[in-house]
Amino acid sequence: MGHPPTHLSARNILRGQAIGFSSLVVVMWVVEIFHLPHLLFGESSEFILARPVIRTLTVLAVWALVHFTTKRLLRRLHELEEFLLICAWCRKVGDGDRWLSVEDYFDSKFATGTSHGICPECAKQQLDAHRQRICEAVEKSAVETSE
Repeated sequence: MGHPPTHLSARNILRGQAIGFSSLVVVMWVVEIFHLPHLLFGESSEFILARPVIRTLTVLAVWALVHFTTKRLLRRLHELEEFLLICAWCRKVGDGDRWLSVEDYFDSKFATGTSHGICPECAKQQLDAHRQRICEAVEKSAVETSE
């Protein structure tokens, strides 16, 4: 009906990144510990600890940059997914292939009840309209009684 929850997708994306970067670090250390360049290419078999440490720190720095950038982008994506599609005419909320009243939408999505009130702008408009109708009724009544 709708999209899968973004927080689950984000968690899977970040977990995949962690597995990928961790695997890269493990492979780098395996290559150094077992002298694979020496065995495969005839390079020196000397183990220099600084080499894998510097490579590991470089990978971890890139991982941190990628992780925080991805996390920020996923957070922004989640914010964009949270926009409500509202009908300009009837004010119903689009929820997948259904259109629900605002009250029904909130009841289905949140553990929060809804109530009704009136904002100051609408209250003023309604009060002004009510006063206008009363004035018109009084004037009409005055005209009818004077006739």
